[in-house]
Amino acid sequence: MADTLSEVLKKVRKIELITRGIVRAAVGGEYHSVFKGQGIDFDDFREYAPGDEVRAIDWNVTARMGFPYIRKFVEERELTVMLAVDVSASKNFGGRDQSKREVAAEMAALFAFSAIHNQDKVGLLLFTDETELFLAPRKGSTHCLRIIREILYARPKGRGTDIGMALDKLTNHLPRRSLVIVVSDFIAPDFSRSLGVASVRHDVVAVQISDPSEEALPDVGWIRLQDPETGELMDVNTGSARVRQEYQRRRSEWLSGLQASFKSASVDAIPIRTGQNYQPALHAFFKRRASRA
Repeated sequence: MADTLSEVLKKVRKIELITRGIVRAAVGGEYHSVFKGQGIDFDDFREYAPGDEVRAIDWNVTARMGFPYIRKFVEERELTVMLAVDVSASKNFGGRDQSKREVAAEMAALFAFSAIHNQDKVGLLLFTDETELFLAPRKGSTHCLRIIREILYARPKGRGTDIGMALDKLTNHLPRRSLVIVVSDFIAPDFSRSLGVASVRHDVVAVQISDPSEEALPDVGWIRLQDPETGELMDVNTGSARVRQEYQRRRSEWLSGLQASFKSASVDAIPIRTGQNYQPALHAFFKRRASRA
């Protein structure tokens, strides 16, 4: 994490340059082809032609003109994108080059610039175990830059993670069906009920950020670990093969449960790891969405 505003602004600029380039080169086109606006809008009238749908005839206009006229509609293109970004204490974890918080800002920027490039509105919800910040959906690059800055510079009041609370807030407060991108490591109490409800009301996508060092305990003997969200300390003998195996068993069990929750709610997940190129995971996600469409 950056400690000063000037350092944050440098990171914002760097993230802007990286993500804008990716959006222009590839992701922007994939975003446009996969995510559609909701419903249709009336466009104009035109004369009826053989093969047109009879139900589209406007009888009032037909009576005035003395010839059948039909109503033309166009797809409503604009979409509302809501970024729900977890800024709890565990997001500050990561390798020397990049924390999970910084990766979250980069992923949020990618979707934000894709949305703006596509003339969509984008908003932001920062959350921990409480709501930290809510920015209403708007258009424009300046708004995107503020979103990145808020993620990087957030000084949360809460330390824990309540994904269910965040999903419930968006379910209750977004007035129309939206694209909800949840960016988190998803290390949180059970949120499957809220996820299921949110996915009925909105199109929910989970961006799951992890760090390679979380995947297995190193064999380095006794170490003291601290839970960043609760402050709890624990002495662990990593030199014990049984301890390392138990850690991996529990992590595998947690991961399987998380994937089952996503599948049950029909939520697409994009697995992202700090320090690694995330573009293949994004392209795979868009390819899956396109094939279903």
